[in-house]
Amino acid sequence: MSPAVRRTLVVASLIFVAAIFGGRGEAKISLEKCTICHGKSEFRKVLVDGKVRNLYVTQTSLMGSVHEKKGCVDCHFDVMEIPHRQRPKKVTCTHCHYKGNPEGAPQSDVYLEYFKSIHGQKIAQGNDKAPLCQDCHGSHDIKHTKVPGSRVSKEHVAETCGACHMKIYANFASSIHGVKAAEGNRDAPSCPDCHGEHNIYQHLDPKSTVYATHVPVQCSKCHASVALMSKYGIDAEPVETYEESFHGVASKFGAKTVANCASCHGTHDIRPPEDPLSMVNPQNVPKTCGQCHPGANANFAAGKMHIDASKRDAGIVYYVAAFFKYLTIMTMLALIVHIFLDLYGRTRRFKEGK
Repeated sequence: MSPAVRRTLVVASLIFVAAIFGGRGEAKISLEKCTICHGKSEFRKVLVDGKVRNLYVTQTSLMGSVHEKKGCVDCHFDVMEIPHRQRPKKVTCTHCHYKGNPEGAPQSDVYLEYFKSIHGQKIAQGNDKAPLCQDCHGSHDIKHTKVPGSRVSKEHVAETCGACHMKIYANFASSIHGVKAAEGNRDAPSCPDCHGEHNIYQHLDPKSTVYATHVPVQCSKCHASVALMSKYGIDAEPVETYEESFHGVASKFGAKTVANCASCHGTHDIRPPEDPLSMVNPQNVPKTCGQCHPGANANFAAGKMHIDASKRDAGIVYYVAAFFKYLTIMTMLALIVHIFLDLYGRTRRFKEGK
């Protein structure tokens, strides 16, 4: 390659690079320009359904958020001029949030779980009421999950979910779990602890963490922990006794209609047994058991729940279990002795030639 040709290529390359970066620089729209309109407190739009979309944004709207170092067009990257003639498209968070991104966003592919979830499936089916990232995490005020002010923090995530699931939220808020979570108790479960975060499936989907046969496993994550339960004076033994009961064994083998934890204790409205509104309060036990056992009466509440047959306080159940235990052992011993004597007799007759 001749020197003249080489110089021509270098100059052309520099012009190309300058054009690219120069163009991006011009396209980079400053926050000050955006707030010429969006900085007006009355700036809003009335939608077709009558709802009002607030378009008021100030230069401090991003302060304190995880995106405080970002500019408007880092997310609204389809805005190429001010004023923009077309309504910007919904922000696509995956523009930055993917594994290997150079933007400083978390290096995670966890968002991929969203597309398979019930929320992602509904969006794919064209349901514009299904939640997108910003519906749960917020728009300009996104904070880290562990920051108390975050919409998806332990204290507020139920309220965020309740924006769509209002009836469920009303039940959860008054439950023992909801009350403790709202008080800031980090041990109390909130929506994501049972349903998952991005990987939420409909409860009838076998992939769901709250699918009928998965409920005991999900509840036992907390209730089987002796250390955790002892902090609150709760017995961890019921998890084991349930697993050994007919209900527990049937559930383990895949029975979907057999009683699991939620069948008796409730789902979102779980309350302590001494609470008159609890499904396992003695006054309500006949009705609770009657869901599966028609004709259940007050006697269903007379006995002890979650019985450990190996302990004397199980009463008659302990003695019946012990009787059958020793009966089985004695039967097996008698069978072994019988087999041994039979073999001995056969061997003796064989040696005698009979």
